[in-house]
Amino acid sequence: MIDPEKFYDALSEGSMDKVKDLTQKALDAGEAPEKILKGGLIPAMDRIGERFRNNDIFIPEVLIAARAMHAGLGVLKPALAKSSSSAAAKVVIGTVKGDLHDIGKNLVGMMLEGAGFEVVDLGIDVAPEKFIQGAKENGAKIIGMSALLTTTMMQMKTTVEKIKSDGLAIKTVIGGAPVTAEFAKQIGADGYAPDAASAVSKIKEILK
Repeated sequence: MIDPEKFYDALSEGSMDKVKDLTQKALDAGEAPEKILKGGLIPAMDRIGERFRNNDIFIPEVLIAARAMHAGLGVLKPALAKSSSSAAAKVVIGTVKGDLHDIGKNLVGMMLEGAGFEVVDLGIDVAPEKFIQGAKENGAKIIGMSALLTTTMMQMKTTVEKIKSDGLAIKTVIGGAPVTAEFAKQIGADGYAPDAASAVSKIKEILK
């Protein structure tokens, strides 16, 4: 039996060893890897995300929880790869061209993986063409773009315009310190997220 409370406690402590141990024990007890993911790790990380949205915890706590979550995913990945379950939705993420900041983007990536998505991280300084190429090559339906400088925000507009002019069925979510919901609307992005936890919720909502 998977106890989501135990997973939540281990993630809250940021204990990689405890998360790995809980995951391994559940596998050894014959639990399906999808069940461990969806019944243990994901609900626990969702609760961390909710606490972050409510300002009960802050980025350092989320980062250590996400790192612990990764340790659990590391144990699960080989078993998930063997199982015949349908693949998770893919999301391509990156920091836009001219921008070298990646803490926010990395946190979004970790939390998306924690929510069961397959994340393709293109890194920093990503040109519009590279975002589109990454989405096409990986069969991703959504691109997440991050910017920390007002000067690089316009790269988001260029990417969105290129997706539309190419007639591609790819959705876009944008975020980062200078980015606003108003700006997202102006450039025709499909969503805006003020933080990593909101990015996960927004992407889930768009992909429904």
